[in-house]
Order: sequence, then C-alpha cells, then structure tokens
Amino acid sequence: MDSRMGIDEDSGETKGGMWDLDQKLDQPMDEEAGRLKNMYREKNFSALLLLRLAFQSLGVVYGDLGTSPLYVFYNTFPHGIDDTEDVIGALSLIIYSLTLIPLLKYVFIVCRANDNGQGGTFALYSLLCRHAKIKIIPNQHRTDEDLTTYSRSTFHEHSFAAKTKRWLEAYPFRKNSLLILVVTGTCTVIGDGILTPAISVLSASGGIKVDHPKMSNDVVVVVAVIILVGLFSLQHYGTDRVGWLFAPVVLLWFLLVGGIGIFNIWKYDSSVLRAFSPVYIYRYFKRRKMEGWTSLGGIMLSITGTETLFADLAHFPVSAIQLAFTVIVFPCLLLTYTGQAAYLMQNKEHVVDAFYRSIPDSIYWPVFVIATLAAIVASQATISATFSIIKQALAHGCFPRVKVVHTSKKFLSQIYIPDINWILMVLCIAVTAGFRNQSQIGNAYGTAVVIVMLVTTFLMTLIMLLVWRCHWVLVLLFTVLSLVVECTYFSAVLFKVDQGGWVPLVIAAAFLVIMYVWHYGTVKRYEFEMHSKVSMAWILGLGPSLGLVRVPGIGLVYTELASGVPHIFSHFITNLPAVHSVVVFVCVKYLPVYTVPEDERFLVKRIGPKSFHMFRCVARYGYKDLHKKDEEFEKKLFDNLFLFIRLENMMEGCSDSDEYSLYGQQTQNSADYLLRNNGSLTTGNNNDFTCSTVDSIILPNQGNNTVTSSAHESSQAEVDEMEFLNRCRDAGVVHILGNTVVRARRDSRFYKKIAIDYIYAFLRKICRENSVIFNVPHESLLNVGQIFYV
Repeated sequence: MDSRMGIDEDSGETKGGMWDLDQKLDQPMDEEAGRLKNMYREKNFSALLLLRLAFQSLGVVYGDLGTSPLYVFYNTFPHGIDDTEDVIGALSLIIYSLTLIPLLKYVFIVCRANDNGQGGTFALYSLLCRHAKIKIIPNQHRTDEDLTTYSRSTFHEHSFAAKTKRWLEAYPFRKNSLLILVVTGTCTVIGDGILTPAISVLSASGGIKVDHPKMSNDVVVVVAVIILVGLFSLQHYGTDRVGWLFAPVVLLWFLLVGGIGIFNIWKYDSSVLRAFSPVYIYRYFKRRKMEGWTSLGGIMLSITGTETLFADLAHFPVSAIQLAFTVIVFPCLLLTYTGQAAYLMQNKEHVVDAFYRSIPDSIYWPVFVIATLAAIVASQATISATFSIIKQALAHGCFPRVKVVHTSKKFLSQIYIPDINWILMVLCIAVTAGFRNQSQIGNAYGTAVVIVMLVTTFLMTLIMLLVWRCHWVLVLLFTVLSLVVECTYFSAVLFKVDQGGWVPLVIAAAFLVIMYVWHYGTVKRYEFEMHSKVSMAWILGLGPSLGLVRVPGIGLVYTELASGVPHIFSHFITNLPAVHSVVVFVCVKYLPVYTVPEDERFLVKRIGPKSFHMFRCVARYGYKDLHKKDEEFEKKLFDNLFLFIRLENMMEGCSDSDEYSLYGQQTQNSADYLLRNNGSLTTGNNNDFTCSTVDSIILPNQGNNTVTSSAHESSQAEVDEMEFLNRCRDAGVVHILGNTVVRARRDSRFYKKIAIDYIYAFLRKICRENSVIFNVPHESLLNVGQIFYV
C-alpha cells in the first residue's frame, strides 16, 4: 500500500492486520483532494481603483481610530493641567505613539500578516496552524494541504524556523498555551466591542453640555443610550446597506478636525510644534514622575482602534489601507491633537471638553453632528470586527454554536450575529449608564487595547519566524521594540485597574471561560469518537445487508470523524432493526483557511465493497464560508456523490483489475495517465468527466490492447448504480444526528466535573442545535441519543 495512505489521526502506528484491513477499506481522502494549486496572488490595482478603495476603507477601518481626539486629553489630565509644559510633553507622547504603533507596527508590518485579506488574532492563528501542527483538534489530513487557499512553506531541517516549529509541536502544553493566548486576545477584542460604542457615543453626546453648561449629566447619558439602542437595532440590516454613508462621513470628519487643528495652531500657539522633538517626553516624565507615568493610560487612548483596523481588514488590499492612513488619517490626527494642545496652552481649564471647546463657534453644531455620526461609524466598525472574530472562533471550535447571518451576497465578511448583538447592546448600555463618566470608561478601554496589542506582538513573532522566515535578528528587533512600548503602557494602565480598568478584565475572563470550556469539551468529544469508532472488520462481518433489513432511502449520518465509522452508527443499528439502502457518513469540517473554493469543498470516498452502498463525504469550510441551506447542501452533496461514481467507474474501466477498490496499482496507473492527459481528478463541479471518454484510451504498458469492452461493462455498472441511488433518493433522505450528552467520569477531578457537567452542559443547552446549524428539516431528522463519558 502507498505510504501516503496512512491516517494522521492514528499517528501512523502499525496495529497489525486488522489495522491494515481498515486502511484498505476506508482510506483517507487522497485521490479526491483536488490537484489545483493556483495560489491566490495579490492583484495589481490601477491608481484610480486604489484611490477608490482607499476612500472606502476610511469608513470601515478608521472610524474607531479617528474618534479618539474626542476624549484623549481629558483622560490624560483628569485632574486638570498644572503646567502648560505638560501639554507639550503629552502631545509629544501622542505623536510618537501614533508613529510607532499604528503607522510602523500595524499599517506597515502587521497588516501584511493577513490571511488572504482577513485580519484578527484568529487569522494569525490560522496562518500558524497551516505552518505547524498546533491545532488541538487533530481532524486535519494531508489532502487539506492541496487546497488552492491552503498556503504553507517548507522549512530546511536545520533552519531556525524548523527548530521553532519543532519546539511548538513538542508538547501539548505549548499548543494549549498558544490557544489560550489567542482566545485571550479575542476576548479582549470583544471587550473593545462593548467599550468603544460606550466611550465614543458618550463623548460625542457630551458636546450638548458644552453649549448648555447647566444641563444635567443624566440627559447626556440618556441621549447616549438612545443612540446606542438605535445603533444595535440597525445591525441586522448589515453594513452593506449603510456602508455607502460611512466613507464620506469619516472623510469629512478627518478633514474637519484637521482643518480645525490648523486653525487652532495659527490662532492660539504655534510653539506646540516643539512637541515633535522627543526631548519633551523625557522632560514630561522628569517633571511629573509617577503621575506622568500613570497618565500614559490616557495617552494610550490615542491609538485605540488600531486593533480594530487589523480585525476589519477584509476586502481592502494592504496598499489601499496604507495609502489612506499615510495620506489622510495620520496627518489629520496629528493636526487635530496639535490644535487641541495649542488651544489648551491658553485655556488649560477647558481640558474636560477640549475638543468641543476648541471648535470655532460658527461651525460648532455642524461639527457636533459630524462627531456624533463619526462615533456611530466607529462603533459600527468595532461591532463588525467583534462579529468577524466570533465567526472565526466558531470555525475553530472555540465558541458555542450561534446563528450567523450573512448580510451581503458579495462580501462573506459582512455578517450579523443576533445573539451576540443583543448581549453587546445590554453590556454596552450597562457600562454607559453605570459609569456615566468617560474617564472611567477610558481607563477600562486602555486596559483592553494594550492586552490585545501584546497578544498580537507574540503572535507576530511566531509569524515572522514560521511564515515569513525572517532572520532572527529582525524578529528580535521587532519584538523588543514592540514590547518596550506596549509593556510601558501596560504598566501604566495597571495603576487604573481599580478606576474602571477592571471592566475589560472581567468581561474577557467571562468570555475566556466560555470559549475555553467549549473548546475543551469539543476536544474531549472528538477524542472519545476517535477511540470508540467502529472497526471495518466488524462492518464486513455483518455482510452487505449489515445484518439488518435495508429499507429504501438514503441515510446521511453526520459525524465529526473524517475517517472511520463513528460510534453513533453502531449504536443506531444495534437499537433499530433496519438501516437505509444507502448510507453516507457526512463530516462537516472547518479548516484553518479563510475560504474553501466551491469546486474543492466536497471529498467523496466509498467504504467497503460496492454491494454495501456505503460512502463517506467530507465537506470542508473556511472560517469565512457560508454554510448553505439544507436543500443546496444536499444537492451539492449528491452531485459530488454521482460524479464520484462516474469517475470511479471510468477509472475501473481503464484497468484490468477486478478489485472494487480504487487503490490497486493498475488503477493508480490509470489515474496518473488520466491526470496527465485530462487535468485534475477532483469531485468538484468543474470536472464533469463521463465514462465515455475512456473508450479511446490506450493504457501505458498494455501494448495495443484496448479497454473498450471493459469500459462498456463499467459504464453499465455505473448506470445501474446511478439508477439505484436515484431510486433511493426519491424514496427519501433522512439526516441522522447524534444527540449526545457529555459527562465527566466519576474519578475525574473536581474542576473537570465543573467544566463538563455544569459549564459545558449549560452552554450546550443554550446554544443552537446541530440540526439548526445544518438547516435540517424536522420531518427528515432522526436524533440518536447517547452518553459520552470523558
């Protein structure tokens, strides 16, 4: 047997003749894996198209970063300004923070680590999973690497990248630690999705009080809550319908704040331009000492939205992101912060609402309206990023099953998750109404942002080693510089944990428990199914009828296993006296890629002899793919099943072997010959070969003997089996799903019992059923109950 046929999940151990028999009868999906290897290349855009994409990216990517001037100076000086030189020092810190983190680190380095345009912590994790075997659920196979979108590099055995790869793969503890790191970053981004709308909308609404000083703060909070309710209520329409408004609003916002900044520099104090010298940073800390150090929590807010920038990267080329930031965003932000500093040099008592105070009276209300709209856009960007990363976590088995609605037919990344939307709304309103103070929300916001940045730095270090294969000196330089800046900020925000900074920590901890326990339970279920799968020898011993009555119809048995007969099937036929004439084991599997092309999605394999009428179908999805509705999924599954039968009979028609298996040496020679002459043998929809094409083929090493008669025989066998399958399909299709209950063993430790018996069990009760995820109609659903002890 070809050495390529070994199963990864069994780690290649030799288990004797019984194991060999299993391998011959139920082999991995090698031949049907798809041979296309046209890697997606970055497109070259015309200058005009690049400008248009850069303009569109303003509304989606930069809303959060652009609204930071609303609240930075107030959170930096919550107790007022004692010395105007402190304003210069704070401005200098803001200038160099914007230069080092958003500009150099993210826009020019981190954004290039995207997964085919997808950003966020789980996109980085997906890249790493393709270059090292670090995925905790071992359901991947070498055939997955043949996907068009599955890009990975090979390492020299003695390279630093290979050593890093071996170090990561050596112990399960390291894999788990990396996953916890990724989940922590994801949970903190979810915290951003709660805090960004709260602080942005509350800060924008605060403009009302500037013009009406006697107005109660309760009115500002009520206005902010009304805006938030409206914002979250509109999410189900999707960003596709209102996206046309976003870019013009944000562009107008940047031009306005940049223009106001220039006006303030000219009118109040142009000497603030001294802040471009880093000397004033040293003087700032020397003068303010510990108070200056803790004020970094407010300075940190000037770069909030940077992680959202990366998470919202989809659909825009990196060059468009870079163009928009360097030409519009970066200069306008520098101008607005410098303008506010110039105003504060002469009006340091107005630091509480420096942004609104610095606006000329003649354009105050138009700017207030634009600021409110910009805050809504910023909130929208963060909410969309939260939906996106939860969808990615869902595909990696790290989040309970929730309903995902794709709001755009053009863009797969534009999604809406109803359950998460309302949870975010409730928590966001609770934060807004509970704190009623943008200073405390700002402290919480800074804590969340710096944790995500630290996680990204650690992941980027691995990306540079394993994916980019940079020299270790460059990797060390990037890591050290990033950690010096971010750890400095982190040490500052720790001083404000008791002043609101505890909020994102509590939110992240709650989501971390949910995500990790769900992933832990998922892994344990998979391991149980792997160890309890049924031997093919047992199936063969039952005979073609499987020892039962074969009733007309097709049974689709859903399983998480990509190889082997699942325990649910033996449980089913042990308790019921009949089984369907055709049985298809369906495995829906998510891979660490952003999408799987439609023509490479389904892999089909026959299990056992033809008389058994048993097949396996693996449906592969990326974390951005939309799972089709039942009718379409079922249709594509049967289309690929029928195509597999045609290909199988075509290959047998080209061979003088009487074996039913596709993997005889003669059949392999035939397949190789067909590959050289007809392209790829894949069960995709674009390779619709028929058996008639083999009539004129002369096999190599066969002399001049044609295979016409053999081809006709196989053609007749194909017609007979196709008719049989169509009759069974007309008789009815039943979806057989396992309704499993997971319990911890009696001898398990107490924390495992709490995790499995209480937390995981509760999450399974409130999450969506598999039948709903697969869109299975109730009239054709059959649940098979069983208990797993893990």
